[in-house]
Amino acid sequence: MTVLDMGNIHDSESVLLLVAASSRYAESLAWTRARCESYFGPVALASEAFDFTETDYYEATMGAGLKKQFLAFEQGIDPGVLADIKRQTNSWEVEYASLGRHAEPRPLNLDPGYITLAKLVLASTKDFAHRIHLRDGIYGEVTLAYRHKQWQAFEWTYPDYRRADYQRYFSGCRDRLQAMLHSGA
Repeated sequence: MTVLDMGNIHDSESVLLLVAASSRYAESLAWTRARCESYFGPVALASEAFDFTETDYYEATMGAGLKKQFLAFEQGIDPGVLADIKRQTNSWEVEYASLGRHAEPRPLNLDPGYITLAKLVLASTKDFAHRIHLRDGIYGEVTLAYRHKQWQAFEWTYPDYRRADYQRYFSGCRDRLQAMLHSGA
């Protein structure tokens, strides 16, 4: 291998931070938004609170009637900080549960990730064959790819992330990121 055969290393482009908040309580979604804005800055795009009906996986610890709301932030981030953000959001879940406002042991679930022009990446504490270790026990997963002007799922993509209403929101986030990158922000 010669020097000419090697790829050039470049700094990463900014990505759009995304936090998915799931709860049955509107109060916890509002708490999440306030906590995230104090840490990540203003929200640029907030989704509606979608009904989360694709699985009953969380029902034992979170109760029934869950909603999921996405928050995307004005300030772009370096994708290399995703592990730090996941560790932070996990600590917020524990903090919110310790407030004792709800009977469920886990009244709030936070899943951070980011959107690039080509993909949506989520952070996880669970390792699987399709995830790579980022650091400190946090893994990254490409959940959706953007190809041919639409979001495309993989065999491991969560059922709710396949939904058209979610994907319309993600497309709005992608459009915002594209404008941000073109403006040099």
